[in-house]
Amino acid sequence: MKKIALSLFGVLFLLAFVACKKDKPAAETVTDIDGNVYKTVKIGTQTWMAENLKTTRLNDGTAIPNVTNNVAWQNAVTPAYCWYNNTKTGNEKNGMLYNGYTAQNMKLAPIGWHVPTKAEWETLINYLIANGYNFDGTTTGNKIAKSLASTTNWELNNSIGAVGNTLADNNKSGFNALPAGAAVGIFVELNKSTVFWFRDFTPNEKSYRISSNLPNTDTVGVPEYYGYSVRCVKD
Repeated sequence: MKKIALSLFGVLFLLAFVACKKDKPAAETVTDIDGNVYKTVKIGTQTWMAENLKTTRLNDGTAIPNVTNNVAWQNAVTPAYCWYNNTKTGNEKNGMLYNGYTAQNMKLAPIGWHVPTKAEWETLINYLIANGYNFDGTTTGNKIAKSLASTTNWELNNSIGAVGNTLADNNKSGFNALPAGAAVGIFVELNKSTVFWFRDFTPNEKSYRISSNLPNTDTVGVPEYYGYSVRCVKD
């Protein structure tokens, strides 16, 4: 009788385990026109790519020029992309660097997704602050950079709350921002910072920055020829 009871318990446990496993939704992904597959993450009411964009084409098939000459990059007034140091090998995890003219194109993101506006970035940041994602657990003030940053590749820093301080504490949001650097006519800031374009530019605000030596995110206004990363958000 005891053996029967134990066997019945085992069967019920197995059935419950299988049911739970079956009901668990698969992690969502999104695929761009080049066939690149991106992990995604739901944060609050928004669903974001958890990886940087690396498409070579707009979603209508139009090619984005790959500009590798520094002078041509600085003189560009139309969409362009490059890899950091013009080298795909070793940089693929960081995605491509796009100039601001590319980021403003409504067809850059996969269909059903878009380059976020400043307001959508603020929605993300405000959600994280209000829900205790500041490095110190507070719910006021912008101290959420560690929660957005990946647990690898960042230059180490001793400042309390900085992204580069205790990398194992990073990425509580699942956003997984890597320090992809920038193209500004030369290549700079690899492993030190990452900057994400938003779509609606003003002269002084065009992108959000995460730095290894800071606990907060901030906005920066730069020339449109600068090459930064792009994260997309679901429509």
